[in-house]
Amino acid sequence: MAIAAIIVKIMPDSPQANLEAIKKSAKALLEQEGAKNISFEERPIAFGLIAVMMKMAWQEEKDTSIVEDKLAAIEHVSSATIEDYRRAFG
Repeated sequence: MAIAAIIVKIMPDSPQANLEAIKKSAKALLEQEGAKNISFEERPIAFGLIAVMMKMAWQEEKDTSIVEDKLAAIEHVSSATIEDYRRAFG
């Protein structure tokens, strides 16, 4: 069973969106799907909007559309796109 390292860009729907609530929901949803080693980083975009960059280990056999669909369904999330996908070793 191979593991992939994935970085997902989560865009909130407004600068006032609660990023901590988004992170908490994202972590809970994807841990249920088998994601491991989840971490977050905030990246300023423009006009006060901040993207949440989510890094995690994902089972390579599982479809990545699960990740995007689950994250996009979170309240106050405008979009979720996979920015990087790499096979992890070790």
